[in-house]
Amino acid sequence: MALTRRTFLQSALAGLTFSVFPSWMPRLAFTPKNAAARGDVLVCLFLRGAADALNIVVPFGEDEYYRQRPTIAIARPDDGRMNSPLRAMDLDGFFGLHPALEKLLPAWQAKQLAFVHACGAPDESRSHFQAMELMERGCEAASGPGTGWLGRHLASLDTNNHSPLRAVGIGERVPRMLQGTIPASALRSIADFHLRGDAASVQAMQNALGNLYASDAAMGEIGGETMNMLAILEKLSATGYIPRAGATYPESELGLGLKQIAALLKAQVGLEIACVDVGGWDTHIAQGGGEGGMAQLLRDVGDSLAAFYHDVADYSQQLSIVVMSEFGRRVQENGGLGTDHGHGSVMWLLGGNVRGGRVHGEWRGLQHENLFQGMDVAVTTDYRDVLSEVLVKRLNNPNVVDVFPNYQATMRGVVN
Repeated sequence: MALTRRTFLQSALAGLTFSVFPSWMPRLAFTPKNAAARGDVLVCLFLRGAADALNIVVPFGEDEYYRQRPTIAIARPDDGRMNSPLRAMDLDGFFGLHPALEKLLPAWQAKQLAFVHACGAPDESRSHFQAMELMERGCEAASGPGTGWLGRHLASLDTNNHSPLRAVGIGERVPRMLQGTIPASALRSIADFHLRGDAASVQAMQNALGNLYASDAAMGEIGGETMNMLAILEKLSATGYIPRAGATYPESELGLGLKQIAALLKAQVGLEIACVDVGGWDTHIAQGGGEGGMAQLLRDVGDSLAAFYHDVADYSQQLSIVVMSEFGRRVQENGGLGTDHGHGSVMWLLGGNVRGGRVHGEWRGLQHENLFQGMDVAVTTDYRDVLSEVLVKRLNNPNVVDVFPNYQATMRGVVN
């Protein structure tokens, strides 16, 4: 291939990025003007380790739940033997919410929070690695597409948005579900997005970039957008992000991560997808009930999500939040006062256009004959049905067959 002036400039700049610029700079440098997301901004929260669905959305109306979990079950809402903070919060007379999620109750009451119980993947391995790998790729077998389902969504939906912040994974690396042909950025902090060095060095780099872009007319507009993006993010980093009054984020990785997402959303930098993980859900030992290890994890999730949702309340009609886990846990508690790997789980949906205030899905009960392999909650709603409906109705992607190939999704009525 002939070395043109344009390709030389691109190559030269790409070479410089590894020594003086952040790793995302090549993508930032060659993107046209940003465009608004075509549909909702999607925030996907993954609970890694297989969160116990039965102690999150509690079937307190079923006696079998208490027979199978004499130690770790969440008390009924009307159980006078327990202090109120340790009892499930009644949702619909049958299901209750873990008390550590109390800050999400207003969203439920406002019909902007919903759950899909007995939801999950067809994978039967009960292997964290395999289940997460297949779920993030959105397929049923290792022979399926190697890209992530969100990566394919981005590739199948042309929003004319080439922002380097179109898709962001909070953390050290881009999550599997975001990997694909469309670049995504890994971000621990907005402070990562800047030219490194002292004031004189930064000014020299800015001058060099300006001269480089000015020498090629086709790259001039791109260069201007690059510097504008840097200026926006550096300003956010320098001034510090101030959440909306009343939005108090926990000082946890999740709380800080969601605060970063809120800042990007409000800065209107072209954000369409944001992913964030929370680990620690493999509760084989000392899981606890209304209090304990899992309750602490749930409180962090509930408080962080509540703060984020309040913070971005002005955007709630253009925002969809999905919470998922690779599978659920065994119905019966184990000898270590925890739970082993199970099957069916629960998905959470939060947003202004969620059909909230209800627990969706077919609930078959916890009697032995209704359980998967006689042990676990059966999957009655495929997680791809929920995600497909969010993509079609809220993100305006009509090409869901490209996102989940060889799967015919059923619309479950979980969002408007």
